[in-house]
Amino acid sequence: MREINLVCEKKQTAAFTLTLPFELRQKSRFKTVLDDGSDVAVILPRGNLLRGGDCLKTNTGEIVEVIAADETVSTVYSHSPLELARASYHLGNRHVSLQISESWIRYQHDHVLDEMINGLGLDVMVEKAAFEPEAGAYGGGHRHGDQQHEH
Repeated sequence: MREINLVCEKKQTAAFTLTLPFELRQKSRFKTVLDDGSDVAVILPRGNLLRGGDCLKTNTGEIVEVIAADETVSTVYSHSPLELARASYHLGNRHVSLQISESWIRYQHDHVLDEMINGLGLDVMVEKAAFEPEAGAYGGGHRHGDQQHEH
């Protein structure tokens, strides 16, 4: 079985792809299957948050590109920055991971949260999309080369 044990310093041409939901992209140790069907063990330093497009290296030197899987998410669209800020505040108050853009916010689908957002006067669209939430201001280190660095 191949082992993925390194995050590449820079993007390289991949021999394999690995499509993962957010739940697995935030873990550092797990077994899974590459998109070609072959087994792989992911054994990365703790604290890595894998993003779609990240480049990984196996113990045999092969390059693997991470693809963020489409998953069921709730997306709140609005042209009002104030409405999105209010919704973000209430979701953040519940420690919900959010993906944020200028015109929408997205979270992993939860009907209770959808009802709360509806109660704020916003519409929620349940859809399939890649989920790439904010890493967080505390404890979410950022990469410098092949090393993790935290502030």
